[in-house]
Amino acid sequence: MRIALFATCLADTMFPAAAKATVLLLERLGHEVVFPEAQTCCGQMHINTGYQKEALPLVRRYVRTFEPYDVIVAPSGSCTGSIRHQHKTVANAAGDKGLAAGAEEVAGRTYELSELLVDVLKVEDVGAYYPHRVTYHPTCHSLRMLRVGDRPLRLLRRVRGLDLVELPAAEQCCGFGGTFAVKNADTSTAMLADKMRHVLDTGADVCTAGDTSCLMHIGGGLSRLRTGVTTVHLAEILASTEKA
Repeated sequence: MRIALFATCLADTMFPAAAKATVLLLERLGHEVVFPEAQTCCGQMHINTGYQKEALPLVRRYVRTFEPYDVIVAPSGSCTGSIRHQHKTVANAAGDKGLAAGAEEVAGRTYELSELLVDVLKVEDVGAYYPHRVTYHPTCHSLRMLRVGDRPLRLLRRVRGLDLVELPAAEQCCGFGGTFAVKNADTSTAMLADKMRHVLDTGADVCTAGDTSCLMHIGGGLSRLRTGVTTVHLAEILASTEKA
């Protein structure tokens, strides 16, 4: 299968390992991955802070860039959620019915990584090996907007050498929420403290998730406390093999 990668801004600028791991994993499974160079931001940050007019060119660019591809994958539940649930709304608000139709059509072919693997490619055992004690944080957008359910957990359970431990109060937000963490720093910090306590209670070496944004928030807190617990994107775990 030929799959287009939407890398996302955060992966491109700060966490390229997540995007590279997505490519490595899909190519190992026998698929061709292409990177449309015209891609930019999906516009989620603009939309969530009320700048729908400014987001419109980004929605238009996403549709134009990825329209030629039958399958698009993003290593981000947050960005995938925006594409699937906000792009059409932004286009309609601007009165551009043609763009709205295009946005809906392209969004229907855009998948978060675990969705692509389990629902489209019909695979749960991806041949990964990762000998660590791991806990999984289900990010808000993947949990509530995309409803990925237990797909990431099903993938993690098939990773050889991995000891998967349940995260207490897993469905609670980590407190990042994009600009929420900036505008409501005290509340965000309190939510992060709860999340870190639950992660540490598991005794895990690694906390994983499908969004680098949440991992950045959680990982930053764990690092400042010198806990020794690291954060690793789901794609990096699934791309890991015994030979690596």
